[in-house]
Amino acid sequence: MHVMLVPMGSTGDVYPLLGLGGALRSHDHHVEVIANSYYRPAIERAGLSLLELGTYEDLRWGMENPDLWHRRKGFVVLAKTILPFMKRLYEIIASHYTPGETVVVASSLALAARVAQDKLGLPLVTVHLQPTALRSAYDAGPQRPPGRRLYRKRLRDWLIDVLFLDRIFGPEINALRAGLGLPRVRRPLFQWWHSPQLVLGLFPEWFAPPQPDWPPRTRLTGFPLFDDGEQEMPAAVGDFLARGEPPIVFTPGSAMRHGRAFFAESAAACTSLGRRGILLTRFPEQVPHDLPKEIRHFDYVPLSQVLPQAAALVSHGGIGTVAQSLAAGVPQLVMPMAFDQFPNAARLEGLGVARTLSARAYRAGTVARALTDLLSSGDVAKNCQTISRKFQERNPLQEACAAIEELMQEVAPRQRPDSAVANAPTSPALHSDYLNPILR
Repeated sequence: MHVMLVPMGSTGDVYPLLGLGGALRSHDHHVEVIANSYYRPAIERAGLSLLELGTYEDLRWGMENPDLWHRRKGFVVLAKTILPFMKRLYEIIASHYTPGETVVVASSLALAARVAQDKLGLPLVTVHLQPTALRSAYDAGPQRPPGRRLYRKRLRDWLIDVLFLDRIFGPEINALRAGLGLPRVRRPLFQWWHSPQLVLGLFPEWFAPPQPDWPPRTRLTGFPLFDDGEQEMPAAVGDFLARGEPPIVFTPGSAMRHGRAFFAESAAACTSLGRRGILLTRFPEQVPHDLPKEIRHFDYVPLSQVLPQAAALVSHGGIGTVAQSLAAGVPQLVMPMAFDQFPNAARLEGLGVARTLSARAYRAGTVARALTDLLSSGDVAKNCQTISRKFQERNPLQEACAAIEELMQEVAPRQRPDSAVANAPTSPALHSDYLNPILR
């Protein structure tokens, strides 16, 4: 089987698909990754091949734009950063696709892969790392909400799409589709962006229970936890960890370039608590210059290596960071800023393992009090350990591999050139589920 992986986003979005690619490669499948060349070293460490989709210079404007971390403006910056690659991504997929042999495995924002599925009839697996990508009118709990509340939620989602998301993403998507002779799609980020063949949620049911209005062919596999942890831990990090009590780890995300206030307040909170701390960022200009010896800055350390030796994690609430902390069994303080970070924080609080502070409230004294509450709570410690043990119950990457292989066994015979239905859409729902008004 030939697999084209298409990750989109920052390091936390790319690494899980590289972990999946490594697992597929171990099953003797040929795996190519369509990605920005910035990720070439990590892709090659995973033993995978790169099909280059731009360079870091193409991403610089978006990655360095402070509005990327704004709750609403962030979507505009994101769209302006990724949408210019749509046509090129489609061309790469089309030129490397072999009917009957190739399956495309693409993350949420690899929208050109969905266009390619509609045009070429190729097998597509949509991979969602975040539960928020699977929008639902139902609550996360087991009880169905009353009819009026259900209708209000659907109406709200419709308004968000029509007045906001459609205006940002719709024109570029439909321009590409029109150039390929495909019909226009409405509300593309509501239902259309899910492959009707297979949707993989790389998170477990206990984190986000399946909902009645999720796509019918959705499978949850659990958190993959791949973070390039095969890199050797720097000796300086190991020495620091061995020298005293477990530190508190602070990170606002791998792509954050505007975290000066976050790191200053974090260092001050650590000092006031008399705790050791680790500040993680690849952009050292954000870090205070006069750090005490018990607080250290490091460019990058795989969280899978450092968190099992930490007392707590303070982060932005990105899904990859959240997952690593849950696996390590450490309490979390979350300062969400944009995208899925707010609902992730709410889910963590619901699990009893975290507290949330807004960016405006993130001040040394408030941070210190929140950490004191977390670290002194027996209930939080118990909940963290209970959830950590859940990670021993399954192998998410192998489950995802099995689901992809099952899809290819189902559709490959229809994709081969000698088949009577070669290159035809493999699901009758390919268009019909996505072209209605959807206030159902």
